[in-house]
Amino acid sequence: MRKVGILFYLPVGIFWVAVFFPGCSGEKYDPRRALDRHNVVWDSPSRDTWGTMPCGNGDIGLNVWVNESGDLLFYIGKTDSWEDNSRLVKVGRVRISLNPNPFSSGRLFRQTLNLRQGKIEIIFGQGRERTDIQVRVDANHPVIYVAVYSRKKLEATASIELWRTEPYELPSIEVSDVHFDHDIPGNKHFPTIVEPDTVITGLRDSIGWYHHNKKSVGPALAARLQDMEGFHQPDPILHRTFGAVIMAAGGKRIDDLNLRSPAGRSHFFSIYVLTKHPSSPGEWLEAMEGLISSIEKIPLRQRNRAHLAWWENFWRRSWIDIYSSTGEDDAYYVSRAYALQRFINACGGRGQYPIKFNGSIFTVPNPDSPGDADYRRWGPGYWWQNTRLPYISMCTSGDFELLEPLYRMYCGDVLEMAKYRTRHYFGHDGACFNECVYFWGAAFNEAYGWTPREKRTVIENESRWHRWEWQGGIELLYMLIDHYEHTLDENFLRERVLPLAHEVLTFYDQHYSVDESGKIVIEPAQALETWWDCRNPMPEIAGILAVTERLLELAGDRVPPEEKTLWQRMKDKMPDLPTREVEGVRVLAPAEKFADKHNIENPELYAVFPYRRIAIGKPGIELALEALKRREDRGNSGWRQDDIFMAYLGLTEEARAYLVGRAKNWHRESRFPAFWGPNYDWIPDQCHGGVLMKTVQAMLMQSDGKKIYLLPAWPADWDVDFRLHAPYRTIVEGQVKGGKISRLKVIPDSRQKDIIIGSIKH
Repeated sequence: MRKVGILFYLPVGIFWVAVFFPGCSGEKYDPRRALDRHNVVWDSPSRDTWGTMPCGNGDIGLNVWVNESGDLLFYIGKTDSWEDNSRLVKVGRVRISLNPNPFSSGRLFRQTLNLRQGKIEIIFGQGRERTDIQVRVDANHPVIYVAVYSRKKLEATASIELWRTEPYELPSIEVSDVHFDHDIPGNKHFPTIVEPDTVITGLRDSIGWYHHNKKSVGPALAARLQDMEGFHQPDPILHRTFGAVIMAAGGKRIDDLNLRSPAGRSHFFSIYVLTKHPSSPGEWLEAMEGLISSIEKIPLRQRNRAHLAWWENFWRRSWIDIYSSTGEDDAYYVSRAYALQRFINACGGRGQYPIKFNGSIFTVPNPDSPGDADYRRWGPGYWWQNTRLPYISMCTSGDFELLEPLYRMYCGDVLEMAKYRTRHYFGHDGACFNECVYFWGAAFNEAYGWTPREKRTVIENESRWHRWEWQGGIELLYMLIDHYEHTLDENFLRERVLPLAHEVLTFYDQHYSVDESGKIVIEPAQALETWWDCRNPMPEIAGILAVTERLLELAGDRVPPEEKTLWQRMKDKMPDLPTREVEGVRVLAPAEKFADKHNIENPELYAVFPYRRIAIGKPGIELALEALKRREDRGNSGWRQDDIFMAYLGLTEEARAYLVGRAKNWHRESRFPAFWGPNYDWIPDQCHGGVLMKTVQAMLMQSDGKKIYLLPAWPADWDVDFRLHAPYRTIVEGQVKGGKISRLKVIPDSRQKDIIIGSIKH
C-alpha cells in the first residue's frame, strides 16, 4: 500500500525540515518504464571490437557485437579467470553465423541493450524477413544463452575463436606485472610467457575449450623476493582451470571448433562457463559435466523466470532518474550514465574477486596498443585508491551483495598476509595494508623492490610511490562501518567490522610514538601517492578519527572493555585535522608537515570524502571550501574526486558542471556510451563511473548518523524520481519537481523526523 500525504517544509537554520501529514498522493512512478529510456539502441552493425555492448550476470561478462557481415560475436570474461602470469584474461570468443545470412544492406537492423531484463536483443529485417536474436547470461547460473527466432528456416553455427593457440612472449610488459621493475632495462626480470588454451576433442554433440595453468609465476616468486616464505598459502594460480562448453538444441558437431544447429526457425545455444581451482583438466571436465547436468535439470522456463526476477528486484531496489525542467539534455546524459554504470557494476560485481578498475571484465582488443583482448593498462594488480571507487556508491544504492567480493579478498587473504607481514617486518601486532596488491595478497614486486635482502636499506617497500601508503586499511574499515550502519547486521559487525578494526587500529597504536602531549606522530609517512615526506597526513588523521568515533557510537556496548579502550585511546591520540595558511587564508592541509610532491591527488580534502569529518552540519566547512578553491590539481575524469568533494560541500553548480562533463566523457572510439576511459587507467574505466555514481547520490542525499539530508546540492531545474538507501535500514523514495519535493516516502515511518531538506547556504 503506497503511503500518501502532504509534505510541508519548516525552516530550521539553513535547511528545511520535511514534515509529512498523511492525506494525499503524489504521482505514481514506475521505475521499469522509466528505465527503458536508458536502453542503448543501435541501428547498424559495428565495424570492429570498439563497437561492443556489455552484458553479464555478475561473474561472467560479455562484449557483444554484430559485425558488418552479419555475424554475432562476443568475448567472454570472468572474474576469476586468472592465468599462469596472474593476469585476469578472457575465457575466449564465440561467433554465431546464420545461413542464409539475414543481414544485408538496406534492411532494418536494431541492437538493443534491454536493461530491465539484462539481455541484448538483435533484429534483422522485418515482416516475413525478420530474424530475432537474444543474448543473455543467466543471472543465477554460469551459462550464456543465445536464442535465434526466424520467419524462414536457416542454419545457425557456433564457432570457437581462440587467440592463445601457442606459447608466446608478451610483446609489452604491463605495469604491475609480476615481472615488472622500473629500474632495469626492458622493465622485466623474466619473459612473460602466455600459455595456449586447449580445445576439447572427442565431444559428441558439443564443443569446448579450457585454459589450464600448468605453471605459476606469482606467489612463490613474490614470497622469495619479499621475505614472506614463512606465510603458508596454497598457490591460487597453479592448476587453476577455466573454460567453456557450447551446446545446442539438436546441435551437431562439425569439428572441434564448430557446432551446427540444423535448419529451422528457432535455434538455442547454451554456453556453460566454469573455473575450478585447483583442478586437473580431467577434473575440470568432470566438474563441467556435473554443472551442465545440474542446470539442465531445472526447466528452462523456470530459469528464465528466475533470471527476470533477479533483474526486476535489482532495478526496484533503488533508482535515480533525472529529467530537466528546462528541456536541455545534460540531465539525460547524467541519468543514463548513472543507470548504465550501475548495470555494468551488476554485470561484473558478483564474482569471486573484486571489480578490476582497469576494464572490469569488459576489455577488448585495442588497435592502438600492444596485445589482445587480455591487455589492460596497469595490468593484473589492485590499487586500493582505484579499486574502492566502483564500490563507494553501493550502500546508498542498496547493492550490498556486490560489495562481498571486495570484502572477501581484502578481509581474507590480504588481511591475513598483512598481519603476518606486520609481525615479520616490524615486530608488533596489527595489520598495515599495502596500496598495491596482487589478488592473493602480496605486494607488487615492483613496489617492494627487486634488491636482494642483504642489500636492502628499508624494511618497507622500496618504491617511494607506495612506501608508507597504508591508509587503505582505514578506508576499508570505514566502508565496512558504513555497511553495518546501513544494514544493522550483527553477524556482519562481528565477522567483518570488529576483526578488521582490531588489526588496523592496533597497527597504528603500536607502530607510532606520541609527542609530549600524548598525540600520535605518524612519521615517516606520505599523503597518498602525492606528498612523500609527511608528518600526520590528513587521510590517516581524518580516517582514524572517523572510524573510532563511529565504532564507539555504533558498537561500543558490544565489545570487550579492552577493545573499547583501544578505540578510545586511538581517538584520544589523534591531533586536530592539519591546516595551513595560503594567501592569508586558513585551509585544510595534506598533512601537518609535507613536501616533495609527485602526484595530482588532493589528500587534504579526504576530510570531506571519504571520511566526512567536514560536511553538512559539521564545523570547519569554510576550511574545506577554501582548500577546494585553492587545490593545486583539478579535473573530472578517471579517479579524480573533485565532483564528490563539491557535492559534499553543497556546491551545486560546480558539482553539476563537473558531473555533466564526466557523463559526456566516454571513450570516443567505443560505441557504448558508458565505456569510459582510458583516462589514467584502461577501458572501460571503472574509476570514472564510480565517481560519477557517488557524485549523483551525494548531490541528492547525504547522511550523518541518523540525520538524512535531501537535496544538499541538487540543481533546482533538474526533476528527479529516486529511491535510495540510508543508514539504519532506511529507504527514502521520492520525487522532485521544480526544485521542490512533490512526493516523499520514508521506510520506516519513524525515520520521517530525521529528514532535513535544503541546500547548504554559504
